[in-house]
Amino acid sequence: MTTVAIDFGTSNTVVCILNPDTQTPETLRLGEMSRIFKTKNLSGDVREISVVPTLVFVKNAGELVLGEKVRSQRLGQSQPDRFFKAFKRNLAADFQPPPRNIDGDTYTAESVAEQFINTIWKQLYLQNIQPDKVIFTVPVGAFERYLDWFRDLGESLGVAEVQVIDESTAAALGYAVKRPGSLVLVVDFGGGTLDLSLVRTALTPPLPQKGERNLASPLSQGGLGGVRAEVLAKSDAYVGGEDIDIWIVEDYLRQIGSSRAEVGPVGWQNLLEIAEKLKIQLSQVNEAKESWLDDENFMSYDLQLNRDKLEEILESRQLLEQLRESLDEVLSIALGKGIGKADIEQVLLVGGTSLIPAVSNLVVSYFGRQKVKADKPFEAVAHGALALTQLASVDDYLRHSYAIRLWEPYAKTYAYSPIFRKEMKYPCQSSEELTLQVAIEGQREIRLDIGEVAEVSQAEVIFNEKGQMTSSLLNKKTDFRSLESHHQQVCVAHLSPPGVLGIDRVSVSFEVDERRVLLATVRDLVTGKVLVEKGAIAKLQ
Repeated sequence: MTTVAIDFGTSNTVVCILNPDTQTPETLRLGEMSRIFKTKNLSGDVREISVVPTLVFVKNAGELVLGEKVRSQRLGQSQPDRFFKAFKRNLAADFQPPPRNIDGDTYTAESVAEQFINTIWKQLYLQNIQPDKVIFTVPVGAFERYLDWFRDLGESLGVAEVQVIDESTAAALGYAVKRPGSLVLVVDFGGGTLDLSLVRTALTPPLPQKGERNLASPLSQGGLGGVRAEVLAKSDAYVGGEDIDIWIVEDYLRQIGSSRAEVGPVGWQNLLEIAEKLKIQLSQVNEAKESWLDDENFMSYDLQLNRDKLEEILESRQLLEQLRESLDEVLSIALGKGIGKADIEQVLLVGGTSLIPAVSNLVVSYFGRQKVKADKPFEAVAHGALALTQLASVDDYLRHSYAIRLWEPYAKTYAYSPIFRKEMKYPCQSSEELTLQVAIEGQREIRLDIGEVAEVSQAEVIFNEKGQMTSSLLNKKTDFRSLESHHQQVCVAHLSPPGVLGIDRVSVSFEVDERRVLLATVRDLVTGKVLVEKGAIAKLQ
């Protein structure tokens, strides 16, 4: 079987294949789409890796230019209205930016992302790679609708098997899968999200000999048992390197008494490019300077930044505080399971934003320099996704809570009744039955609108009239996202006789089975009949 892992990132995308002979991951170079990126770990060692910049430019007649060619030719700086970046973030967002009309064709974040992945897929075939299985990686806090998009995409690619794993858990597996008993914390800080996962690995027992009984996972092969991974704690926030670039430019414009409106779309994109360069340089040096000459307006822009000023910007925008809170959340969850900070063997930095000195120094201050590693900041996620093929099982838990949304006719507002709390493991059952009444007299059916409830931390996002994004301070809010879609549906119980206001009519119980499918059983309290028995509502990730 040929397995490919795609770490679809906000800034860079990494594509890896599992070598069928050696069973080791190999990062692919995809022609002119790829960029060779040099990285330096905390020990100063330099490595070269191949990434595909997650960039798309629409040329005339709908021709797309992707990846490194967009960056090297600076296409986005000359015609920003045809330039797409950070579209992965828009896929995961509750509010979608308005579509863009270019040469009579409509482009959305979803359609651009789909064409980006499809082009990568075609490049694989040009290299005589025909995958039987694809593994996509997603942010820890990804909602079900975002996961549905990947499942649909996998089906459209014509691949036999599609699997999804969260990015920071994959990175932990990439480092720890060959060391059973490891306890590893991954801090995955990329262009769009901050994700943390604490993962422990263990050996499953060997398969039983004839006449013996054993409860080992059926995925263990060859009678030798296998490595099992257990996810112990998670945390996440929707903030990353893309926000930092914007903050650097906004700080600079304030210093010179200008604004985004004054510099215009072309100027804004050029300044963002400069900000990204400064940010990357400051991972290696203490001070950096870049300039840009606006030929149209005969203006010269000189941006100078040092590490102290960058840290000041990150503190004022609450990014470092968010990192502290996320680390505290993971350690608190771990402590509740009897695991102390001293028990964590390695803390692994993943993603370009994790290499910013203010970020890496903060993590080092928490755990000590000996534990913190940054050996594979860009490849760990994709390599770890491929490690799934070597695992007997992965024990995970619900990152979000789930609730049923009910309409209160007297208050004329929605109420939310919790079903499962976050951090519950599969399979599980709701602790008690839910009793419901009809909302209107003579109602003939009751619809159960189930959704995810999460505390979301993210930069405030604003879109201008052209669909371009800007951001401000981090804020936190409780978000409810219905599971209802073409993939998942509300549960409907038909009532006969019709319902009467003020009378308890149905009781509902929920469970999540071993296949991670959310099921509902609905019993009519008037007739005593079971209206829905273990009806499948949604496939949970």
